[in-house]
Amino acid sequence: MSKVTITINAKPDTVYAVLADPASYALWVVGNKRIRGYDRAWPAPGSEFHHEVGLGFLTVKDKTVALESDPGRRLVMLVRALPFLRARVSYLLEPDGAGTRITMEEVPMGRPWEKLWNPMLDALTSLRNAETLRRLRLLAEVRSGIVHR
Repeated sequence: MSKVTITINAKPDTVYAVLADPASYALWVVGNKRIRGYDRAWPAPGSEFHHEVGLGFLTVKDKTVALESDPGRRLVMLVRALPFLRARVSYLLEPDGAGTRITMEEVPMGRPWEKLWNPMLDALTSLRNAETLRRLRLLAEVRSGIVHR
């Protein structure tokens, strides 16, 4: 299981607004090539968006399904890139002064990942997720009016 936490200089509602914008995932989720379509109800439980993920010319088309949604506080998703990956990804948002402390947790699901998961894969996943949260921070801070150079 990978668990990464950062602080974002934006209110929880602003950060959650990025999570609630499926078209933005191609901008901040590492490995997400493009969004192919999405339910207008995203991130209501059961809604989904369709994406293309991969590295270089190796890509997989699949989907992400919202499992739990508590606006401004929490989002839990089933992320799929079959046949390679199925994981439960959660974002917990907590007020932190004028900003937000966000924790991203990723738990692999199904075979072979549940059996093959090890400290090295966990470390690599945590590095990817740290970069994902860094990109999310930039997008949320720009949306809240903070200028980055």
